Amino acid sequence: MTTFEPKSLRSYSQDDVQQILQLAIARQADDKDTEFSYEQILEIAAELEISPDSLKLAERDWLVQQGQVQQRKAFDAYRIRRFQKRLSNYAIFNGFFILLNLITGGGISWSLYILLFCGLPVGLDVWNTFQMKGEEYEMAFQKWNRKHEIKKTISTVLNKWFKALQA
Repeated sequence: MTTFEPKSLRSYSQDDVQQILQLAIARQADDKDTEFSYEQILEIAAELEISPDSLKLAERDWLVQQGQVQQRKAFDAYRIRRFQKRLSNYAIFNGFFILLNLITGGGISWSLYILLFCGLPVGLDVWNTFQMKGEEYEMAFQKWNRKHEIKKTISTVLNKWFKALQA
C-alpha cells in the first residue's frame, strides 16, 4: 500500500489490524511500566465495538495462555537445573578418574576413555535439554505437567484431610 491512496481504499486483515494496534499502543505507552486499567480496556473495546462479553472471554483466554507460559518457563527452568546437576556429577566423576590417572600413571591415558564414554550421554542431555520445540519437548512437558498436577491434587487432598482431623 502506498501513502497517497485515499483512506476509503485502505483495507486490512485481522492480523494486520492487531499488529497495527499493538504497535500504536506500544508507542503511546512510552514507559514499559505503564499499565492500563480494566476501565481503559473496556473503553478501548467499546470504541472498537467489541462487546464486554467478548472482552471477558478474551481476558479469560489470555489468563489461561499466561498460565501456560508460566508453566513452560517453570518446566524449562526445571530441565536446566536437572542438566546442571547431571553436568556437575559428570565433572566430579570424571575429575576423580583423571586425578586418579594422574596420581597413578603420571599422565592422562585410560581416564580419557572414561571421559569420552561418559561424555556421550552428557552431549545427548545437552541436546534434549536445550531443544525447546518439537514433539519430544511437548511429550516431556506433558509428562512433567501431569506429575505436577498429580502432586498438587494429592497435596490439596492431604491438606483438607489434615484440616478435617484438626477440627
